[in-house]
Amino acid sequence: MNIQKWIKYWMKKLCYSDNPQYEARLLLSYVTKYTYSFILQSDEIILTKKQYKLLNHFIYRRSLGEPIAYIIKEKEFWSLSLSVSYDTLIPRPDTEILVETALSKIHNPSALILDLGTGCGAIALALSSICSDWQIVGVDKSEQAIKIANLNALKLNFKNISFFYSDWFSNIHNKFHIIISNPPYISAKEIKFLKKDIFFEPISALIAAQNGLSEIKKIIKQSKYYLFFGGWLLIEHGWKQKLSVQYLFKQYNFCAIQSYQDYGGNDRVTIGQYNK
Repeated sequence: MNIQKWIKYWMKKLCYSDNPQYEARLLLSYVTKYTYSFILQSDEIILTKKQYKLLNHFIYRRSLGEPIAYIIKEKEFWSLSLSVSYDTLIPRPDTEILVETALSKIHNPSALILDLGTGCGAIALALSSICSDWQIVGVDKSEQAIKIANLNALKLNFKNISFFYSDWFSNIHNKFHIIISNPPYISAKEIKFLKKDIFFEPISALIAAQNGLSEIKKIIKQSKYYLFFGGWLLIEHGWKQKLSVQYLFKQYNFCAIQSYQDYGGNDRVTIGQYNK
C-alpha cells in the first residue's frame, strides 16, 4: 500500500484529532511494529489482511473519540514509555511541571518521596528515573491502577520505588521530604465543556466536589502529619484554582507558597513548605 495515500485517506476519518497525520502514522507503526521514523521515511508498506483489519478497527475507535493512548495501551511521559489502561489517567505533558518543580526542592540525596494518586505511576517513575538513591512510594485507591504502576516499574527495572493501595493517606505510616500529587480537580460543572475523549478516562480520577477543590483540601489538611519539618507539598490543580489552592495552603499553615505555570502559560502547580 502507498503510505501517503493511506494516511491522507484516514486523516479524513480522524478530523476530530488535533494531529490526525501524527496519529495515523502512530497507529500504523503500532500495528506493523515498524518504528515511527521508518514509517516517516517509507513510501510503500505491505499490510497483511489481519493488520489492515486491525488498523481499520483502531481508526474507527479513534474516530469515536477514544484516546489513542488507550488504543495502543501506552503513553510517553518524561521520555519513559508507560503502559496505561482504562483504570488510569493518561499522563499529560503539563504534569511534567510537577516533576520539574519537585527537582528544585529535593536537596536530600536520600530523599523520601510520596506520590498520592499515582495512577500508572508516571510522576513517581519519572522521579525514580532521575536518582536511584531516592526512595519513592506511589499509592492509589484503585487496585487496577496499582497493577499498571507495578508493571511499569518492572518493565523499566526501577528498584527504588514501591506501589501499593492507599486512599490518600489511609495506608501511610511514614514521613517524607516531598509529597506530590495530581489529584482530581475538575468540577462537575466543568466536565461537560471538555473534549469528549476525556469521558473514556476514570471519572473518579478527574472530578472533585466543592468546585473541584475537595480532594486538594483533604491532601493539604493531612499532609502536615506525613511531612518532615521543612518538607514540601506539591499539587497540580486547574488553571483557575491558583488563588483558592494558595488560600488552602495558608489555612493549614504552610509557608513559602509558590505557584507555577504549565507549558501553555496556565497556572498549574502550587507548592508549600511545612514549617510547624
